[in-house]
Amino acid sequence: MNGTAGSPELGSVIVGVDGSGPARRAALWAAAEAARRDSPLRIVYAADTDGRVLYLSAESIERVRSAGRELLRETAAAVAEQYSGLHVTTEFSRGAPVPSLHRTAGLRGTVVVGNRGLGGFKNLMLGSVGLKVAAGATTPVIVVRGTDNGTETGVVIAAVRDEHDAECARYAAREAEIRKASLRLLHVWNILESAGLAVTMLDDVEAIAGEHVHHLITVTDRIRGEFPELNVQADAEKSLTVAGVLVEASRHADLLVMGGRRSPGFIGPTLGRATHSLLHHAHCPVELIPRHGSGRGSES
Repeated sequence: MNGTAGSPELGSVIVGVDGSGPARRAALWAAAEAARRDSPLRIVYAADTDGRVLYLSAESIERVRSAGRELLRETAAAVAEQYSGLHVTTEFSRGAPVPSLHRTAGLRGTVVVGNRGLGGFKNLMLGSVGLKVAAGATTPVIVVRGTDNGTETGVVIAAVRDEHDAECARYAAREAEIRKASLRLLHVWNILESAGLAVTMLDDVEAIAGEHVHHLITVTDRIRGEFPELNVQADAEKSLTVAGVLVEASRHADLLVMGGRRSPGFIGPTLGRATHSLLHHAHCPVELIPRHGSGRGSES
């Protein structure tokens, strides 16, 4: 897999399956992603039998394990039917799903999950496993949403809040490269959050808008310099809700990439208000890039 010099290396792809329809679609989406990356695909089923050994009989545990191994065989066969040249391996884990997926991803793998599991609400809610995988992620996580129609837009969107999202934008640029798609860098700022609840001076609003545009231009210039062959569009919008703008924008994208960071009090080290909303309501797959190191907390 070749990328632009200095660009992030997209690692192997790991997908979790549980027998649900969304998980099967996620497996096929993950297979396509692995083929684009020219990387292997690892399909994981976590039975969590170790955590239930005190509550289930030996016969019940063996039935769970047999069903899990059969699911892995069926999923691998479905992937091989569509992607015959792809290197696919399977892993049966006796542990819980979330730590099993994080462990398999290692330091560089990308975890792919469906938008809901066996117990999720149709078309809306992200299953608890997917939510926990995203919340505790230390490597990229992709939640597969909104791909039922199979229509590609040829656009990858990166949500950019400030200069700290340059690495997120680089990941998005690599995703656009391997898709031969264009990249849209989208900066959304909440005017009430930036200027306070009472906005009285137009000059102040214009100054704040200029500062936000400066953040976007800084990231855009970096990406265009590092990816000179890529078609890059930059847009800045103001709104009362950052998540609302991003959800609407996701209607016109094949993938939406966000940096995962939070202010204190949200769900895990990666999810804030905007990321949480996107994982539940986006119209395309969402890739969450965990943020490492120090930096400001944010809505996303």
